[in-house]
Order: sequence, then C-alpha cells, then structure tokens
Amino acid sequence: MRSTAEMAALLETVPATEITGPRTGVVSAVAYSSSEVTSGACFVAIRGRKADGHAYIADALARGALLIVGEDAAPVDLPPDRTYARVADARRELGRLAAAFHDDPSHRMDVIGVTGTDGKTTTTTLIDAILTAGGRRTGLMSTVDFKIGGERWPNTSRFTTLEAPEVQALLARMAGADVECAIIETTSSGLALHRVWGIAYDVAVVTNITSEHLEVHGSKDAYWRAKAMLLEMVDPAAQKSLPFAVPHTCVLNADDDAFAYLRPFCRAPVLSYSIGGLADIVADELDLGADGSRFRVRLPDGRAFPVTTRLVARYNVSNCLAALAVGYAHGLAPEVIARALATFPGVPGRMERVDAGQPFAVVVDYAHTADSLEKVLNVLRPLTTGRLLVVFGSAGERDRVKRPEMGAVAARLADFAVITDEDPREEDAASILREIAAGAEAAGAREGEHYRCVVGRREGIALAMRLARPGDTLLLAGKGHERSLIVGREKHAWDERQVAYDVLAELGYTAAPPDVAP
Repeated sequence: MRSTAEMAALLETVPATEITGPRTGVVSAVAYSSSEVTSGACFVAIRGRKADGHAYIADALARGALLIVGEDAAPVDLPPDRTYARVADARRELGRLAAAFHDDPSHRMDVIGVTGTDGKTTTTTLIDAILTAGGRRTGLMSTVDFKIGGERWPNTSRFTTLEAPEVQALLARMAGADVECAIIETTSSGLALHRVWGIAYDVAVVTNITSEHLEVHGSKDAYWRAKAMLLEMVDPAAQKSLPFAVPHTCVLNADDDAFAYLRPFCRAPVLSYSIGGLADIVADELDLGADGSRFRVRLPDGRAFPVTTRLVARYNVSNCLAALAVGYAHGLAPEVIARALATFPGVPGRMERVDAGQPFAVVVDYAHTADSLEKVLNVLRPLTTGRLLVVFGSAGERDRVKRPEMGAVAARLADFAVITDEDPREEDAASILREIAAGAEAAGAREGEHYRCVVGRREGIALAMRLARPGDTLLLAGKGHERSLIVGREKHAWDERQVAYDVLAELGYTAAPPDVAP
C-alpha cells in the first residue's frame, strides 16, 4: 500500500482551473478533515451540510498541509512553499485524488458494486459467499462489516459507503492482499457525493428502488438518478489486465418498478432477474417457509437447478437471484452457487430471532423504510398465531417524508405499534414520533388502542414486551446490526439484540446465550 505520491502526478489527475505555488514535492496523505492533516498531506476543502472545509484551510496549513485543493480562489496569505489547486467540484476531485494517491487499486481487481433501497447488505454478503465458494479471494465493504481475504471486522462507522480516502485505502489493502474480487455496497449518498469516484466498477447490481435519503437528494427523481450513476460507472471499454476475464455486466431486477428507468443508463450488457417473470434469470416453483426458502432457477443458457436457502421471504429470493447472477457472470457452476446459498447463515440484524424462552417471538430486523417495514411485516403475519407487534422509529436529520409513510404501514399491517427513537440526533425526539404517528392516524389508527409513542428506545422495547402475549410476534425494526444510538451529538453504545435479551431477563426469561454478538 503506497504511503506517498508525487504532487505533480496527483495534480495531473484533477482538472484544476488554477494552480498557485510549486508543483513539485511528495504528498504523504489525502485528507478532507483538517484535524487529520499531518505534515506533507493534501487537504481537500469540501462543502458539507454543516461545515465548509474552506474555513479550515488555515488550520490544515498550520498542521503541515503541502497541497490544498478547493473551489474558492487561493488564499491571499498562502505560504510560498505551499500549493493551492482550484477545482470546480472538490468532492469529486477528493475521490480522484484518493484513487491516484493509492495508485488506482480498483484497476487491480474485479469490482462489484451493489446499490438499491433495500437488500443491499444481504445481496453484497451473498455475492461474497458465492464468489468465495467459487475459489475467488474476495474483499467486502458493507453496512455490517469489512473483509479482506480471511480477515473480517465489523463496520462501526455508521456509514455504508465511507468517504473516498477510506474507500481507496481499503481497496489498496485488498490489492496488497491479492484480493481478486471486491464487493462494495454502494449507497446513493456515496454515489451523489462522489465517495466512490475513481473506482473502476466491472459489475453493477441494483436490488430495487423506492424512496429514501431525500434529505441528501432533495427529490425522488434525484434519488433514482443517483442510483443510476453506478450503472454508468461500468465502462465496457475499460479493460483490466486480470488473470480471469470478467465481462462487464449490469444486473437489474426486472420485477422492480425502476427497471425501465434504469436500463437506458447501462453502458454494459444487462443481465436481468425475476421471480416468475420475463428475464434472463428466473426463479419459479417457490416454497417459502418459516425455516427458509426453496425454489428453482433457470439460467439464460437453458440450465435449471434447485436452490435451498435459510433466508426467508420472497424479497430474499430476489436477493439470492441478484447474487447468483453475479456468480453466473463470473462463470461459476450452478452446483457451486447452490452450495453457497444453501450454507449461507444470514446477515446479523436481518430477521434475526431473539429467544430467551419467552412464549412470544422476538425478531430483530434493520427495516428502516416504509417499503422494507411493509415487506417484513407481511412475512411475519402468516407466521404469527397471535398479534403482530412492532417497535420502530425514524432517524433524526434524515428523510422526513418517510416518517408518516412508515406510520401508515404499521397502522395497516401491525396490531399494535410502539413508535420510539431511532437515532434522533439533534432533532426533538418527541416531534419525530408525532410525525410518524400522524401517518398512523391518517391510516385509521388511534393512540392508546393501536399505537403508543415512547421517547427512549429501551423504554419502548420494554413496553412492547410487557404487552406481548403467548403466540404474539414482536418485531424490533430499524436498528438491526448497528452498535450505537445517536442522541444529540453523542453516540451511545447500543446492541438491539442484547437490549432485547436484557429486557426479557427483567421479565423473567433468562435462557439467553452467553454471547449474542455476530
């Protein structure tokens, strides 16, 4: 992994409109936070929602920055031995500079990007399992964890797609560890904010698109357009010198409403998938049970084979199809793909059961959009002999449009809902809950009879568990695998599964395993 780069070489990668100062020297790092600047670093001043990096240029210079990249004119007091490059879009150039600093690591491996509103993490992890079963040495970046070869560690950042310097540094580590295939869960924010700019994608996968993160994109149209950027980044003309040939491919869900919208953005050939519809890869003969799913897959070349997976629900069949499409594009045999799907254990915090001997079911899931909440509740309903209860909220300083939508889903599909905190951040927690409750009431729910608002997530979970009766199912939605709860500016330790076990223990149910960590 390269630790320095020639300034002249870095400047050649960015379309600077003006360069002030010397063009020679050795750059030791690329940073976007002045607090992380060390002697010889390149500091890129980016404008964020809460802070403008240009206000920290003086601090970066004081810490030893050799090169400054920004959108404003060069500072009048720029030291003569420092360099300033003015660019039109500093965020985009941060990605380009980070890639160049690490000698473009994505060009030394096959890179698969996975985007979508729901199912990204499961699909990304499934692809990793399939390619590993096929003998590929893989690297992984997902909401839940990171992986380089045999090393795996949790993603505690609370970001799915890290900023460009971190992404490129991880890719460089993968290249140094002889990783052949990197699978990157790629968010709309990561695309729109150019965190993945400079990555040479070979395969793009889209699971589905509804609506989310409007606080970043401003509109549903802009959100969909951001997702489509991943497809445009797969360039069939950009060939890599790799030991195995991977055809550039765009994998699309033919069952999704966004399919027709996305297809024109594909520069590479499309490989479509569907459950029972018209597509290149089709699943039929579905048998969906509480213990898993079974179905048959038909490939474009006419081959068909059965698949058994521990994953439940129709939407996970779609995730399996997306992942096996990548395996098919890599030329893996059906039996290899089927074996990987059969042994896949699942993803932490996705439809994960908590069992301490209580007479009602408790399920932890990451569902945090109206669409994903609806899907999970629909899966749990036929598996429930009693009432279906749900604990959920909506994150502060994030998409407000989905709040009443989630309330309406809970009102329609659950028998009782506890609306509670999910990372309120610096918003008033009670106000967030009322926005969600407004959607529930518009759908016919009445407070006290169909829902309660509880500030404090632990208190909300405790209330729901006290209300649960034998045969009921309680869904704890929205936090999933996450290990923190953000209140104000403080990040508090949080493990939804452990909290569930703790509350159950207080109620007298103590048959919990000694360790619930993944």
